Amino acid sequence: MIVRGGVFRPKRPDWLAATAAVAASALALGAVVTWWRGWSPGDWWGMSFGIAATALMVIAALYPLRRRLTIWPLGTAQAWLQFHVYGSTLAAIFVLIHIGFRWPAGQFGWWLLGLTIWTTVSGIFGVMLQKWVPVILADQLTVEAIFERIPELVASRHREADTLMNDAPDVMRRFYVSQVRPTLAQLSPSWSYLVDAHSGRERRLSAFNHIQAFIPEDQRNRLHDLQTLVVEKLELDAHFTLQRLLRLWPILHVPPALLLLAVVAIHIAAVVYY
Repeated sequence: MIVRGGVFRPKRPDWLAATAAVAASALALGAVVTWWRGWSPGDWWGMSFGIAATALMVIAALYPLRRRLTIWPLGTAQAWLQFHVYGSTLAAIFVLIHIGFRWPAGQFGWWLLGLTIWTTVSGIFGVMLQKWVPVILADQLTVEAIFERIPELVASRHREADTLMNDAPDVMRRFYVSQVRPTLAQLSPSWSYLVDAHSGRERRLSAFNHIQAFIPEDQRNRLHDLQTLVVEKLELDAHFTLQRLLRLWPILHVPPALLLLAVVAIHIAAVVYY
């Protein structure tokens, strides 16, 4: 498995360094205030961190409008992306400081904390996916495929294999029907492809090495062509798994993020008016 070192390297180390410095300073400040006078989410210090967290969440939520809101210091799409990632992470840290790293007292507090953690973790997971998946597709797979066409491409491999086996020797046809055709018949996505796009390939292809001794010499090219179709189909399985994951990720991140903003708005209204 080939992994490029740049997968885990931030595009803008200065943003990472600045975020780490702000987070460390905020945590140190929270610790000092707690030691000095105790901590309460409703006092000046607690409210300050709560307001800062809310402001960061709101600005980060404007990321979809980045093309219209090109204002300093967020003058480029990349700057907006960096703020969306690092600003949201800081917001989660500020939320934890705001509540004094204590468990919430009521159900509403649990919703706030749970949605904050879910949105932050799913966002970081999405960033890693967008870096990791293209590396896997580029370094480990030879077949290229558009997501919408993958089922059609799998079906074409299936038909091609059926045609290839039409007048094959009996031993090869039995091998094809019992061990190969089920693999070609339908898509088989697997989470293991996220770690290794070749996952399970050696096990599936080992049957070809075993059957080769029973195939006449003049038919081995046909067996090799069948194996090539199987490899291509397995790569299409990997493509489908990884590309679908990229498409499903926003569902795990965006709706909870919007719900978090709504819950924060209700929380602010409750604090102000009650």
